[in-house]
Amino acid sequence: MTSGTRTQLMTVGELSRRTGVPIRALREYTDSGLIYTEGRSESNYRLFTADALWCVQWIGQLRGLGLTLAEIRDLARHCPQGNAELIGPRLADLLRTARARLDARIAELQRTRARIDEFEATHHAELAGRTSANGWTDDPRRCADCA
Repeated sequence: MTSGTRTQLMTVGELSRRTGVPIRALREYTDSGLIYTEGRSESNYRLFTADALWCVQWIGQLRGLGLTLAEIRDLARHCPQGNAELIGPRLADLLRTARARLDARIAELQRTRARIDEFEATHHAELAGRTSANGWTDDPRRCADCA
């Protein structure tokens, strides 16, 4: 309620349409305390204020930076609303953790790319169809008519 009048409330479906976030994710955010409801409608739908739009956008931005929902919940739990002095350093730590995860994933992808490069270099003639694939002709699943 604002100034004696009820603020414009949204159902979870409306919040989903306005943010592009699936209803299931919004329910998870609500159940984990990342966004708050203003109660329920007479039809038992969760109701949200415009503040939920900001929260969902902020969660999306943090997820886009590589933070997990657990890390976002931890940030919200340990940093009271409006206390930038606490949020900044904790968020910086979480971003370093996300960067380390990303660096590890990039390294794994680079190793996979190197294996692909090595395989292509080793089997370039077979892959181009210029010679028979000797390493593959012994495949016991190969049918006799396919040889």
